[in-house]
Amino acid sequence: MSTEDQIAPLSPKTSPATATITPFTQRKESNSSSEDNRQDSWELVEDLQGLTGNIQKPEKQEGLLLKKRKWPMKGWHKRYFLLERGILTYAKTGTDLKKGRLRGRIDVGLSVMAMKKKSMCIDLDTEDSIYHLKAKTRDLFEQWVTQLRHHRTFRQNEITMEPPERPLQSDPTANRREKLNTVTFLDLSECESALLELNLLLKNMEVLHRTFSAPAINLLQVGLFACVSLYLWIKYVFMFGLCNKFVYMLSCYWPKSTKPIMTQMFSTDQEVLVGSRPLRQQVSSESRGSIPESLSEFFDAKEYLLSGSSSENEASDDDSYVSDVSDSTSVEFCRNENGVAKEISSNGNNCAVKRRERLPSTRMNESVNLWSILRSNIGKDLSKVAMPVQLNEPLNTLQRLCEEVEYCHLLDTAANTHDPHMRMVYIAAFAVSAYACSFTRAGGKPFNPILGETYECLRPDKGFHFIAEQVSHHPPVSACHCESKNYTFWQDVRWKNKFWGKSMEIVPMGVTRLELFADRYEWSKVTSCIHNILSGQRWIEHYGEISIKHSTTMGDVSLCKVTFLKSRSGGLNANEVEGMVTDSNGRVIHSLFGKWNEALYLGKPPSATCIWRANPMPEDHEQYYGFTQFAIELNELEEGLKPLLPLTDTRFRPDQRLLEEGDIAGAEEQKERTEVLQRERRRVLQENNITHSPRFFKRAEDDSWVSNGTYWDLRKDPGFSKLEFPVLW
Repeated sequence: MSTEDQIAPLSPKTSPATATITPFTQRKESNSSSEDNRQDSWELVEDLQGLTGNIQKPEKQEGLLLKKRKWPMKGWHKRYFLLERGILTYAKTGTDLKKGRLRGRIDVGLSVMAMKKKSMCIDLDTEDSIYHLKAKTRDLFEQWVTQLRHHRTFRQNEITMEPPERPLQSDPTANRREKLNTVTFLDLSECESALLELNLLLKNMEVLHRTFSAPAINLLQVGLFACVSLYLWIKYVFMFGLCNKFVYMLSCYWPKSTKPIMTQMFSTDQEVLVGSRPLRQQVSSESRGSIPESLSEFFDAKEYLLSGSSSENEASDDDSYVSDVSDSTSVEFCRNENGVAKEISSNGNNCAVKRRERLPSTRMNESVNLWSILRSNIGKDLSKVAMPVQLNEPLNTLQRLCEEVEYCHLLDTAANTHDPHMRMVYIAAFAVSAYACSFTRAGGKPFNPILGETYECLRPDKGFHFIAEQVSHHPPVSACHCESKNYTFWQDVRWKNKFWGKSMEIVPMGVTRLELFADRYEWSKVTSCIHNILSGQRWIEHYGEISIKHSTTMGDVSLCKVTFLKSRSGGLNANEVEGMVTDSNGRVIHSLFGKWNEALYLGKPPSATCIWRANPMPEDHEQYYGFTQFAIELNELEEGLKPLLPLTDTRFRPDQRLLEEGDIAGAEEQKERTEVLQRERRRVLQENNITHSPRFFKRAEDDSWVSNGTYWDLRKDPGFSKLEFPVLW
């Protein structure tokens, strides 16, 4: 790589124009150690800054590089890459590339490009995936970097120089031909997405009707309205030869209550849509089963329409998958406990405990120049980077740990299940349910706990009492402990956050543990990734494998693996999970599948049973940080609860409370003051050579953090109001 080639941070506000490549870090480093540090850090290539019409067409570049896969088959794998006119394609071998068997396609001009010289790594961050590439030799690395920058400049200039769309032709034949070409290439994934939304709408209406004592909801009317709204658009698609596959998809999605309506609507125009072939015959011959009898039963089509994608997780040879199936076979397994207005006392009587149903204030939208904060932290851990309070949600990481036990009734069911393999099914559903609350929460991050900060959650209606404490600051470690008469659940978690230009990865470190009488279970969390950090609609995905290990002093041993699938192009398999429960000999006993934000099913379609379903979201939840009803209740501070809590409880934290009330300026001021106090306490501890000791947790022999068993005893006698606690805020 020539010395003239330099690198600068990417500005999201600049548009492709002229290639300007400036130093990523403006400080001049004169000694060798500084140079080594610079080579060991991530450097960015900036977008074009001005229009240039005479950029020479770059030469084609091809050859083998290493590409990192996260799941399955983790690690670096050889792939054959071809870079031509700013488009980077790759396949398993050069022969596969020539035959068109592509594993992925990347538009380099629309990606954020970063590189690390010392490890010879190149990262390309698109809005959908992060591609980690690596060269084996220094010469090969410099060659690819040079070509990638040249192609990137050429591609961005090409995008800028593209002429505007031509006006519509006056010739009606040309108009019809242009329209035909447009519709012919219509992506069927859009049809799939629309049908998923229709399916979800009908399901949510049915769940609301079943859950709340509301006036009767006529699902037939809802289905009719939704079907009519899609009718003209679907008909337009049918006119251009896409009806065969589309009708099959449609027949698999709509419930029986709407089938006669749709059949009648389409049959009236079947001469126009499909010629002389009756639509009802087409549906019956291509559908995989009869429409279920219950209004709450739905079937989804197999995703056979998927093609090769440019996902970081390359698709396996067999990627067929069924997302949803009937959930009414055993409705009692899917019950959800809202706990909104009542709690159950220990003697079984109802006691009126009214919990709030919404936050005091909606989310205040204020612009934040996030790029100015993140530009110097590419590839670094963001847990130590101070963020403005506007990026937070009015909850704490300790409270987020408590959110994971929202569906604790699954553990109660598991504790009362004698079959060890069926018990494992409920525990797997509990592990998956911990991610459901994150689906609507990509827009904000929880507050980082202060060292020594605590949180308690006492829920007689759910039968558990929960405590959490921030036990370490560097590295930040949060520990929690939850107990009920049926189970004991505890974990200590540390998160490593890495920013990759457009996306941020959250890698949890730690083990989750559960005890059900004589049985003990352990598992680790999967990786999470928030996309479109700087612009666009943020969304979150989880990928990886949860392996639940089981040990017992009596009975059979059961094992479980749950795979969180990475989204493919178009998002058709977004949020999907699949797993299996095996015995000690590896024999598959149960199969699981579903979506981590919706439901988990046991068995195989169409006779599968719903084991868990997410609770319906509160009204206007988008305006209230995307909180679930359970999350809304976590930071509520009742007058009768104040004297019972320690002063270190998260509910007393002023910056978080002010943000919840909509006071952004006051929250920012209190956040800065709290951080100053924490730095001052840390300085005093270091000067006096004192190590912080957590109040309610201790280290175990395996180096994990466990409860010391004193919290609830001290709460009762003598009471936290009579004990001394450090001033955290």
